[in-house]
Amino acid sequence: MCGVFGVYNSKTPAEDTFYGLYSIQHRGQEAAGVVVAGYDEMKNKTVFRQHKGMGLVAEVFKNPGIFNKLPGHAAIGHNRYSTTGASKSSSNIQPFSHTYRSGNLAIAHNGNLTNSRQLRKELTEQGVIFQASSDTEIIPHLAARSREKEPVHQIYQALRQVQGAFSLVILANDQLIAARDPHGVRPLALGKTINPETGEPVFYIASETCAFDILSVEYVRDIEPGEILMIDKQAVKTGKPVSLFLPPSQRKARCIFEYVYFARPDSIVFNHPVDKIRRNLGKNLARESKVESTKEEQQIVISVPDSSNTAALGFVRESNKICRPARFEHGLIRNHYVGRTFIQPGKEDREIKVRSKYNIIRGVLHDRQIVVIDDSIVRGTTAKMLIKLIREAEPKKIHLHISSAPITNPCFYGMDFPTKGQLLTYMFSDAKDNEEEIEKIRDYIGVDSLKYLSLQGMLNSAPRFDNEIQSYCTACFTGDYPISIKDACCKKEEYDCEE
Repeated sequence: MCGVFGVYNSKTPAEDTFYGLYSIQHRGQEAAGVVVAGYDEMKNKTVFRQHKGMGLVAEVFKNPGIFNKLPGHAAIGHNRYSTTGASKSSSNIQPFSHTYRSGNLAIAHNGNLTNSRQLRKELTEQGVIFQASSDTEIIPHLAARSREKEPVHQIYQALRQVQGAFSLVILANDQLIAARDPHGVRPLALGKTINPETGEPVFYIASETCAFDILSVEYVRDIEPGEILMIDKQAVKTGKPVSLFLPPSQRKARCIFEYVYFARPDSIVFNHPVDKIRRNLGKNLARESKVESTKEEQQIVISVPDSSNTAALGFVRESNKICRPARFEHGLIRNHYVGRTFIQPGKEDREIKVRSKYNIIRGVLHDRQIVVIDDSIVRGTTAKMLIKLIREAEPKKIHLHISSAPITNPCFYGMDFPTKGQLLTYMFSDAKDNEEEIEKIRDYIGVDSLKYLSLQGMLNSAPRFDNEIQSYCTACFTGDYPISIKDACCKKEEYDCEE
């Protein structure tokens, strides 16, 4: 989770970063921050200025006067959803900014490092003092200990030592650096526009391309897996940033859950439009569905807004194509001013949170055969409460269709999936086979039928990449972890747990 953004050679870098972060607010809602690099004539050097705070981007930057205090030409920003490090600690708000022997360094990170505990222990024994409990802080400390003179080479050496998932934006004095892990787990994109006054290029980096759209920025390409891209004054002159590459991994492991749920449908992720893949998920789900319908009694298909809207459209279109009449309707209305439901503790709190977030349109649902399309089930408690809410409209039947395979394992690469014991599938892991397990889940949630998209159907929905045997990480569905998790920790609050 989390979202990162960077800009170079802009007259309004702080404002640009604000709008970029605002567009990718869905990637993290706990905190937000911006670090700006600007030239100080009195000091005759580049200096960093920052503003960070807990809450949504609009809350952190609600005072317009903040931007007057953040002059410069380059900036990086971060939206936080904690997967390591205490969520309520202000010391964990990114970007992290440091002063070291080579000048100033600031970093923002999307992903998780899987060998962070071991590296943190080694650095602590060497006398390094950590200010935060986030794994991200390890990277600038490793860079600071490098004997290389140039910051980009220091960062290269630091990233050679870390394992896991990382999409990074870094300010190193007068340079903007973007980096992506060799497996390519998390997305990162390069954009560019031309300053009409100077004719010079302005470069942008973002987790998702929807952050470019709000600023009318052209999407150029993805940062490649293992690429370290450096943007500086020379890149402005030539129009071409310089790249270094980390040693390649044996396979790529793009997170398929970005397509299933996390990315916005109007974004291009991993070089492909999310909307198209999400429609494919819905189409393949329709092909695998066993719910019958007729012209006289059509399936009324509703989505759990908003992440399932596009899959539901694909489901309806394919259902009609294969002569299984279906009609898309708005059966659930979402209140967009309520935060995420799965972070709420306690059953009573969760029920009122679901009712605060969703409401039903009774006339659409009453006495109808309803197919509910959702993208995934994690703990299952929200799904159970949602079905209970839909039951109040007295539909004939409720069929729950999920546009992904069952989630059976926690994520160690940056998604906030709980430990295996907290997953709904673990509750019924004593079932003798998959059919019995799904039947028990169906009964627990309270629907007339439950259908998950098969793993192969999910993979068939996503684009194939040339010359790659394996393109995606499916660890949360299969338990096949492409990057070692031997030293990884499933707890985000601490590094010394033994679980």
